[in-house]
Amino acid sequence: MIHFYASHRIVAYRRNVDRPLFVVGDVHGHLAELTRALHAQQLVDAGGDWAGGDAELWFLGDFVDRGPDGIGVIEFVMKLSEQSEGRVDALIGNHEILLLGMHRFGDTHVPNAPTPRSFARSWLLNGGLRSDQDRLTDRHIEWLTSRPVLRLVDDHLLMHSDTLAYLDWGTTIEDVNTAVREVLEGADLEAWWECWRKMTTRYAFRGPEGGDVAAELLEVLGGREVVHGHSVIADQLGVSPEEIDGPLRYADDRVLAVDAGLYSGGPCLVVRLEPPTAPGR
Repeated sequence: MIHFYASHRIVAYRRNVDRPLFVVGDVHGHLAELTRALHAQQLVDAGGDWAGGDAELWFLGDFVDRGPDGIGVIEFVMKLSEQSEGRVDALIGNHEILLLGMHRFGDTHVPNAPTPRSFARSWLLNGGLRSDQDRLTDRHIEWLTSRPVLRLVDDHLLMHSDTLAYLDWGTTIEDVNTAVREVLEGADLEAWWECWRKMTTRYAFRGPEGGDVAAELLEVLGGREVVHGHSVIADQLGVSPEEIDGPLRYADDRVLAVDAGLYSGGPCLVVRLEPPTAPGR
C-alpha cells in the first residue's frame, strides 16, 4: 500500500452550499456538443450565453486536440467565466500542457531523453490540430497558464488526471498549483516535459486497493471524494462509449470519473455534484 504524509496546510475553495455545483470533463474541441449539453442543464441559453444564475461550473481540463474547435472551446469557457462573474472556472489538463509546449518548444528535442522526444511529435500523436496552434493567442496562453491543476470545492477534490503524480510537486493544493504555474511561466524544456508526462499518467484508483489509495490522497490534500476526467469511463468498464450515460463512481465510493469519451462517440456529461456521502454508502 502507498503511504503519504499528511499536511494541515489545506487550501479549500468554499462556496455557498445551496448553489448547484456542476463539473464537465474532457471536451476535446467539441464545442457544439458542449453547448447543447450545457443548454440541456439550463446553464446556457439558446445562444450559448450564461443562464445558470448563481450555479457554479468547473471544467476539468482537456479543451483541445482530437476535436474540431479546441480554441473555440477555450474562448467559450472564458466567455462564460466573464458572464458568470467567476462562477465558471477551469483546471488545466494534460492536453493544454501539450498545446502550450508545442507552441513554445515545437520540435526541439527534450534534453537527456533516452529516445528522441519533442512536443511536436507528441502533439501530433495525440490528436493535435494545426488550426488550434494557428489561432492560439497571448490572451489564451495567459488564461490557460493561470488555471490551477487542483481545486478543493467543499469536499470535492477536483483534478484532471487520475494520478498521484501531483504529489511530486508538493503535499498541499497551494504548493502543487504554484509549482506547476512556475513551470509553465518558465522556459525549462525538461521541466515542461516532466509536467506533461506526469499529467498523462492514470488509473491510480483502480484495483482492489483503489479506495485506500484515494483515501490516503484525500487525507493529504483534503476533501471526501476525488472528481476527475482524463480516463474514459468506457475504457475502465470495457464497453463502448455510446453505452455511457452518466459518471462512474468507484474506489469504495471515494472517486467519481466524469470523462465519457466525447471524442470517441460518448456523450458530453455535465455532472451535478452532490455533497459526498460516507464511503461505501
